[in-house]
This record gives sequence, C-alpha cells and structure tokens, in this order.
Amino acid sequence: MRRRFWLISILVVLLVLAFLEYQGIIWHNELFAMNYEVKGLDVSHHQGRIDWKKVTDRKDLKFVFMKATEGHDFVDHRFQTNWKEARENGIRTGAYHFFSMRSSGEKQAQNFIRTVPKQTDSLPPVIDLEIHLNHDRDQVRRELHRLATEMEKHYGKKPILYVTYDTYNTYVKGDFKEFDLWIRDILRPPSLEDDRDGSFWQYSNRGRVRGVDTHVDLNVFMGDREEWERYIRF
Repeated sequence: MRRRFWLISILVVLLVLAFLEYQGIIWHNELFAMNYEVKGLDVSHHQGRIDWKKVTDRKDLKFVFMKATEGHDFVDHRFQTNWKEARENGIRTGAYHFFSMRSSGEKQAQNFIRTVPKQTDSLPPVIDLEIHLNHDRDQVRRELHRLATEMEKHYGKKPILYVTYDTYNTYVKGDFKEFDLWIRDILRPPSLEDDRDGSFWQYSNRGRVRGVDTHVDLNVFMGDREEWERYIRF
C-alpha cells in the first residue's frame, strides 16, 4: 500500500511539473542558463504587439533579436515597430534573416538591407539557418557566403549564424569559422560535435516574459557581463 502511495505521488508530481513546463511557467534549462548574466529574447510577428517597457522591467534582459526578412521578398510586418520601440526602451537590438534556397544570397541580402536600418550600436545581423537537410551542401555554402559577404559589406559586422545541430552538422561544420554561432538547444546546454563554441544559446522556446502575451524564445549570451560589454563595443 505504501509503495503504491509513493508511486502515485511521484506520478502526480511529474505530471504537475510537465504541465508547468508546457505552460512555460518553469523550464528545466533555466537551471543551466542561470549561470549566464546576460539574457535576451528573439521575437517575430508571432508574438503580436509587445509592450517593450514591461519587457525591460526585467533587468537581466539585455538584448533582443527580431525577425526582419525571409528569402528575397518577405518582410516581417512587426519588425519596424519592434525595432523602434525596443530601442526606445534601451534594449540592444539585432535583426535576423530566415535563409531560403529559393533565391540567391545576393537577392536575400538586398531584402534584408532594404529593411534593417544601419545603426552602429545594433547587434550583428543574423542568418537563421533552418532549412531542409536535402539541399546540395556546396550550393548552400555558396549562397550563405554570398549573403554573409553582402551583409558584412553593408553593416561592417560579420553576421552571426543561428543553427540547429542538424543544420550545423550538414552545412556549417568545417566552414564559416570566422562567424559567431547562435545555437539552439532547448533540452540541455549546447555541445557541437567538433567542440566549437557558440556566442549565443537559445535555451527555451516556451518562455514567459511580462509584456509578451505569447510564449517567447529565451536566450543567453555565453559569456560574463564584462565579455558582453566588450562584445557590444563596436
């Protein structure tokens, strides 16, 4: 009888924890991310209208990456408002481009450059690499290099590559060593097969932050506060 009671109790606790994690009230990766002093968000139109004043009430949130463009012609309709209001509330901003193999790197760069202001205190542009894994690797690398080259030429900063383990291993590993990485791992601290380090880590996709009505992605800068200050000193 006692054993059954404890088994039921453990099951109830696990179910409650699973529910709380699903709702974004808790997240197991917070245990690993808590050692990093500088945290941030990434957002797109999926988050709807954001109250950036409330967001910046949370003092450890120092940066936000926001979706700007995708491919050669898509522009996120919330980008301009998010960019303006986040900056007005003192949060460091960066923009990301969702990479596509449906158009050339040059045309995608033109879309991003038309959309994202050139401001010296913004974070480096980001290329979000979440494409299918069945593309020709050499062709992907060529277009990525072309996109990155045009971005760097315009903004004067080397782009950051946002990667999953699959896209890193398939398209990036062994190349692009001059670029910083932003690694997605919502289960555990990031670890790449070749032991390459990342600069940013997306550790949750179900965060809860005042001022954002939906779940939101949570990130850390993978260094201490002094390293962050050096990183943003352009």
